[in-house]
Amino acid sequence: MPHAAPRIDAPSLKIIISDKNELAIIDVREDGQFGLSHLLLAVSVPYSLLEARILPLVPRRAARMVLIDANDGIADKAAIRLAALGYSDISILEGGVESWEVAGFELFKGVNVPSKAFAEVVEHECGTPTISAEELQAMFDSGDDLVVLDSRTPAEFNRMSIPNGINCPGAELAYRAHDLVPSPDTLIVVNCAGRTRSIIGAQSLINAGVKNKIVSLQGGTQGWVLAGLDLDRGQTRGYGPVSPEGAQKAETKAAHIKAKFNVVSVSHETLAAWKTEDRTLYLFDVRDEESYKSGHISGAVSAPGGQLVQAMDLKAATRNARVVLIDDAEIHATITAHWLLQMGWDVYVLEGGLGTATLEIGVPAPEDYAASSDAAIETISLENLADALKTGEAIAIDTDISLDYRSTRLPGALWCNRARLDQFIKTLPMDRQIVLYSEHETRARLAINDVRALTDAPVKLLKGGREAWKKAGLPTEASPDAPTDEDCIDFLFWVHDRHLGNEDSMRSYLAWEEQLPAQIEADGTAQYRILS
Repeated sequence: MPHAAPRIDAPSLKIIISDKNELAIIDVREDGQFGLSHLLLAVSVPYSLLEARILPLVPRRAARMVLIDANDGIADKAAIRLAALGYSDISILEGGVESWEVAGFELFKGVNVPSKAFAEVVEHECGTPTISAEELQAMFDSGDDLVVLDSRTPAEFNRMSIPNGINCPGAELAYRAHDLVPSPDTLIVVNCAGRTRSIIGAQSLINAGVKNKIVSLQGGTQGWVLAGLDLDRGQTRGYGPVSPEGAQKAETKAAHIKAKFNVVSVSHETLAAWKTEDRTLYLFDVRDEESYKSGHISGAVSAPGGQLVQAMDLKAATRNARVVLIDDAEIHATITAHWLLQMGWDVYVLEGGLGTATLEIGVPAPEDYAASSDAAIETISLENLADALKTGEAIAIDTDISLDYRSTRLPGALWCNRARLDQFIKTLPMDRQIVLYSEHETRARLAINDVRALTDAPVKLLKGGREAWKKAGLPTEASPDAPTDEDCIDFLFWVHDRHLGNEDSMRSYLAWEEQLPAQIEADGTAQYRILS
């Protein structure tokens, strides 16, 4: 395949990372490949979902972009697709991700690494106090005056939680702690599943000037399990409405953070002007999802504050862009902003929050991802495909997540990731129609034009995908051993196994988090600026 975009070598990329111009480093390998080894500031946008994911992450199509692959030609394919969507400044890292390491630079494993590494650096620089699981259990046994606040999402809290814990996600902590903590003498323990949100949550309360003794739980729920202690399951304990006194105290704390960390507010008029400028602008509503659905400013994306700090790379890929945070007033936004500023983002709070702006209700539909040059896609009904599979007239290809294929596939269906289609299609007979499917339609729809370029056989899309197939009660099969772990390039077993109770994986994961500051220092591309 001819080069679809100019090349940039690793040393040159290292140089431009530090300039002040907008830059999106997009790794187009699959999730499993990315999770095992990637550049610190690279954002994962797998080729299998490229067109569906790229627009919110890189909304300004003239932004400078560098693509990274495994030196296997996938970046060239991605460049062609991105150009069809209107992206105009695309380069490709020469030699793929391995060239970065060959040049003597750091590669990182894991996901959400910029945020996780940031939390570790915060703990190191700020001396965030901690408590072990054993110490906390002893305090429970002694009936000590303490409150455990879980900074994860309600869904995560419901799945597993520290006994007696109360769910209070991220940016809600400084807003609601005054109503959840009985007295100034009460110990506040903040936890998450591991370390990141425990550290950031505890330090948020400290930075806000809360007078209680505040600690993060070492290792979170994983540390609790490793101590041989039992977690609660199915809990829904959370917060209620904020009292007038609690709201007033929260406003005071937010004002303290705003002044101490130089968090800047911008007017609605300034925001309107910024929307017209030739610079990337991210507009994030940092309230909880239900508040967002009840009414939000047009163009704002739902990004609850604590989770945004935890995983900024899932929301924004263009470095040196502007970020504006919105909430009802400015409390959640100020707490979130003071962290994003220290992470190196150019971030502002919308003055007065929602104010009198006209609000949209619900969740806006995502922008259409299909390139205008794509030919019309022919679909096949559930009934027709079922018949064609029985008679052998069709071959069904599952293009979705490999582990989902293992558990539920259409009868006789084969699996292939979009990134691996080139060789796979050559193995298929030419006298049968090829039908692509995925859980819904997205992954299969994106892969169809790749398949069309590789075969003269008729190619169709299963209407409604595997979801519709299952709802119709049509037969499915399992294939526990296929694809092999090695072929599951879209799945990161290392992260997944710790959630299944694998204690060795938990220990490995927590040790990995703790070593990140040394790797960050060696890498030199992080833009952290820790203030205390």
